[in-house]
Amino acid sequence: MADRESNWQDHLAHIALTDVGMRRANNQDSHTVVLASDREEWQARGHFFMVADGMGAHAAGELASKIAVDSVPHLYRKYRDMSPPEAMQKAIVETNSEVYRRGQANNDFRAMGTTASAMALLPQGALIGHIGDSRVYCVRGKKLRQLTRDHSLVWELRDAANGDVELANSVPKNVITRSLGPNAHVQVDIEGPYRVELGDTFLLCSDGLMARVTDEEIAAILRHLSPDEAGRMLVDLANLRGGPDNITIIVAQVTGGELATAGADAVPIKIGKVKHDPKSELMFLVVIAVFFLAALLLSVIGNMPASLAALAAGLVVALVAIVIRKRTEAKGIELGTGRKLGKGPYTSADCPDATEFAGTLAKITDELRRAPGAAKYEIDWAEYDSHYQSAAEARLNARPEDAIRESARAVSMLMEHVREAMNKDASDSAIEL
Repeated sequence: MADRESNWQDHLAHIALTDVGMRRANNQDSHTVVLASDREEWQARGHFFMVADGMGAHAAGELASKIAVDSVPHLYRKYRDMSPPEAMQKAIVETNSEVYRRGQANNDFRAMGTTASAMALLPQGALIGHIGDSRVYCVRGKKLRQLTRDHSLVWELRDAANGDVELANSVPKNVITRSLGPNAHVQVDIEGPYRVELGDTFLLCSDGLMARVTDEEIAAILRHLSPDEAGRMLVDLANLRGGPDNITIIVAQVTGGELATAGADAVPIKIGKVKHDPKSELMFLVVIAVFFLAALLLSVIGNMPASLAALAAGLVVALVAIVIRKRTEAKGIELGTGRKLGKGPYTSADCPDATEFAGTLAKITDELRRAPGAAKYEIDWAEYDSHYQSAAEARLNARPEDAIRESARAVSMLMEHVREAMNKDASDSAIEL
């Protein structure tokens, strides 16, 4: 199911897609896109994107992921007196408490959980809140970077063994070590803000995508296709290769300079700053006023020593108040001026050359045309062949990007027919290549 929104001031193109996959009976993934309604809202909280992959039987995973995508953006915007990173963290922590509470209240939902990967596009850059093994990527130029760290047993072993890939690959890839909901307390990764440039393409996705599509393929698809076509191609390619899990993706591309990091023009994000307590400041003002008033009254009745003492006491209190205020102002750090939270990017992959990737897709479309499993579906092969031939002509005429687009359209057209024929049946109906 697709969820499209019109571009905000023509500076953002995005698509959100979720698919049950080819072997699941229900979809436990959820997602949301909340675009800022105006410039003021964008400057304060940015455009918000989130993907959640639920876990648990008896529809518990569906409930957990739905609570997450409903609650996190709402709380993130609610905590307007906090900086975006602090609001993002608190929103996820508070949502964890709610999912945990709902799980404890019903035996069918006990221990339910969900991943949560959220991103806010702010004037200072891309801010990410993350827990679990869903991912946030960014493609810039010919490089794909993973901006989040997987909270999985594979990654934990790899880190503990100093990058020993063989050891890490010896354990199941779907065992996660951190998620939102199963436990009363949760540790959240806050990453960024990452610098944003014109043309940057961000991908938020559940692990149903990464299970069947490589980072290099993701890089090429995001680089050479529009967000709309890239989103569909990613889902279709994962389903084409078996689609063993739910697949949810959000593709967001910066198409105008308005959303690029404003550099010196953007007010840095301040975090860790102790905010002034209005009650304490009022108390200081009252005490100072009392001393000054006493000094005045004592002066009127002629008791100058006492008057001077009261005046001195008032000045001391005023000095103490000023020192305390300045000390609280000095606390905290600034983000968005080259300084960021987290240690990302965590991995990177080079985008294959357009000609090379066009050839890869040509092999896929050729194998699809001849795949025995495709014969059981009612497919408009004339339309498929039209895209197939257009792609072949584009390759011959050294137009690899056109070839990529035509091949992607052939794959998406075929998978659309397969979905219609299956009517989303949970059986193993992938077309094996």
